[in-house]
Order: sequence, then structure tokens, then C-alpha cells
Amino acid sequence: MNLAIVFTLFFASLLFSVYQGIAILYPLLLGLICFLLLSRRRGYPLSHLLAMMLNGSKQSLLVIKIFVLIGVLTAVWRACGTISFIVYYGIAFISAKYFLLSAFLLCCLVSFLLGTSFGTVGTIGIVLMVLAKSGQVDVNMTAGAIIAGAYFGDRCSPMSSSANLIAVLTNTDLYINVKNMLKTSWLPFALSVIGYLYLSRFNPLTVYDNTMAQEIVTAFNLDMVVLFPAIIILLLAFWRVDVKRSMTISIIAGILIGYFVQGISLFPMLKYIILGYSMEKNGFFADIIQGGGLVSMVKVSLIVLISSAYSGIFKGTGLLNDLEELFEKLSKKVQVYPTLILSSLAAAAFSCNQTLAVMLTHQFSGKSYEVRRLSRYRLAVDLENTVILISVLIPWNIAGAFPAAALSADAGFILYAFYLYLVPLTNLFISKPSAAKATDSIAPNAGNNKET
Repeated sequence: MNLAIVFTLFFASLLFSVYQGIAILYPLLLGLICFLLLSRRRGYPLSHLLAMMLNGSKQSLLVIKIFVLIGVLTAVWRACGTISFIVYYGIAFISAKYFLLSAFLLCCLVSFLLGTSFGTVGTIGIVLMVLAKSGQVDVNMTAGAIIAGAYFGDRCSPMSSSANLIAVLTNTDLYINVKNMLKTSWLPFALSVIGYLYLSRFNPLTVYDNTMAQEIVTAFNLDMVVLFPAIIILLLAFWRVDVKRSMTISIIAGILIGYFVQGISLFPMLKYIILGYSMEKNGFFADIIQGGGLVSMVKVSLIVLISSAYSGIFKGTGLLNDLEELFEKLSKKVQVYPTLILSSLAAAAFSCNQTLAVMLTHQFSGKSYEVRRLSRYRLAVDLENTVILISVLIPWNIAGAFPAAALSADAGFILYAFYLYLVPLTNLFISKPSAAKATDSIAPNAGNNKET
């Protein structure tokens, strides 16, 4: 079986699944079987291949622990009223005149608290899109602002699965990575604010419907105490407490608030934790607020697990050696960061999902950083500044295609998702050797990743 044929079949199956709305797990499994058969044909014993898959998957187990906690936390936050509080007061503070800017900033805040782009789009994002449609604001402009804001936290929140994944892959400290990401994102963030401020002037919200806020008030007790689980996450992140421990404390606080403030007994709360939160009442907000739970993390955990198995096979069999050498040669001509952008584009376009794109990009470029003795922290922040956001800009990658579909937008949103391409571009043009050395000076003290 020819390598080019296998890659073509895999890519075609991924594209088909994205455009047909089929779970991406199926083409991932198909591709894994094809690469196993190809490796067997090249003489690798099945036992060795299974060992490679197992070694590759081991690194994802640490991230899956985070997924479990995220699933529980998002269900508990929904049940105890934390997310409803944020949505209610977020809507209240939205400026009709500067709607697009408000949408971007609000999604930045929510995504940083939740650590998930899909969760942000599925809650506050949908609310904002309803307001935009009723207020005659362009759908793609609104989707661009929402998705850009959603990936602000997906990139740099301590609770972000992608941030934890990169910390594991690069064997770096999560909170140091977050600090480096914030340092490298202030300029693109400021430029994004200016961009949405400009667009808002010509696209104000002409109609403002407040009926959704009334629905939230009747369903939840919005006393300030319901915000406490989110405050816990922020405070413990400031003190650099292990993210698993901080999420656990936040979950316990949310369960107690759900019991004493919202009147949710322990058995229904346990049901929400496993199956996800749902409201008995019908209504628009009731449909939005439902979700979370352990079950919601099964698919994404399997995607990470299978993608890690790919990584193990590729590394063990050397199937991607030619590509690694190609990017290594390219990095000698155009430096490592521009090469990382190109490898991110290739990996994100080919893999059709963010997780596998991250792992492929890490494999393509990791050697270049080692050869030049650049620190793991430099590699970690460069991955966050490239492949995490570039994946969203590929029209057929589910990182952007799924939230766009949820918002009833099309690929036209990409033009207005300023933050997503300003981060890689600004760091391309302003990165200097001196800045790189400052980051690399962390390397001698770099140990195992304590946060994951």
C-alpha cells in the first residue's frame, strides 16, 4: 500500500466527514487502520505497532484527566447558575452601538473562564448571534468576533484542553506557558479591539430584545454567590495552584451552591455531572444552557487518544521522516517560526482537527528547535501562537467549521476573526532574537510539567 494513497484516502475521508456532519472519530479510526496495514506491509510486527500506539497514547492520558474535570465542571457551573450569571450580566453590559466589540470582549472573558471555544460558542455565542440577527448585524462579522473571542481562552486559559495538551507534549509548566502566551498576545488583542471598534461604528445593533434576560431570571437565582466557582478558578490560577486541584475545588463549591442556592439535590446533580445539565422548563435559553457532563467529553477524549496513537506510529515507523527533513531544511533558510507557521498550515489542512494538527506540527518542528537548542517553552508558546489558531482558519477543519455551523455562519467569518490571524502574524514580524533568548533562559530550570 503506497504512502501517498493512504494519506489521500485519509484526507478524503476526513473532508467527507466534516462536510457531511459525520463524527470525525470514524475517519480517524479508518486512517489508523490504514496506517497500521501500511506499516505491517513495510515489515513492522503487529506487536511492535501496538506498542508504538500505546506509547503515543500514554501522553494523552494526562490530558484526558483534564477533560474529565472540564466535563464535570461545565455541568456543575450550568446547574449552579455560574454560566447563567455570566450570560445575564454580559447581555446587560452589551453596548448596542459597539456590539461587535462587546461580543468579542465578552467571548474572551467567557472562554478564559471556561477554557473551551465550543462551550463558549454554544452558550454566550448563540445568545449573541440571536441578538445580532434580530438587530440586523452581519452574521459573518458577528461570528468572526465570537469565534475569535472564543479562541482567546481556548489558547491561554489554564483550563483549556489545548493549552494542557501542549504543556504535556513539550513537557513544560502550564502557568509559565500561559504567562508567555499573554505576553505575545497583547498587541494582536489590541489590534483586534481597534478592528472591532471600527466595524461596530458601521454595524450597530438596531434592535435589542431583552426577553432572554427575563427567562434567565425566572430560571435561576442570580445572587453574587453563584459566581464564586469562577472566582475560585481565577484566584487559584493567580496563585499557580495545580489546575486539577483548582477545578476540583471549583466543582465542590458549585455543587454546594447548587444545593443551597438553586435547590438542586445531590441525585439530580450527580445525573447532571454524568449526562450533562438540562432544564425541565422549555425555552430558548433552556436549549442553550444544557450540556456539559462526563458524556460530553467522551468523543473529544477518544479523538485525543487516537491522535496520540497516530503520533506513536509516525514516530516509531518514521513514516513522516521525509516531511520532518523537509521542514528542517526549510527552517535553515527562513528560521524556525516561519517554518512552524507553514507546518501548522499543512498539518491543520490535512488533519481536519486541532488535536492531530498540534501533534503533527510538534513532530514536524520539534527537531528544529532541539537542533538550535531552543527551549521547550519557546516551542510551546510558538505552537500556541500558530497551530492552535491557524486550525480555526482552515475552512474544512472542525476547529472553525463546527462553531461556524453552530452560529449559522459560513467560511466568510474568517475574514472578521482578527485575533486568529493577528497572533501568528504579529509574532512573525516583531519576534527578535533577544526576546527569544529571554524566553529560552527558562530552559535550565524546566522540569516535568507540574500542572498536568
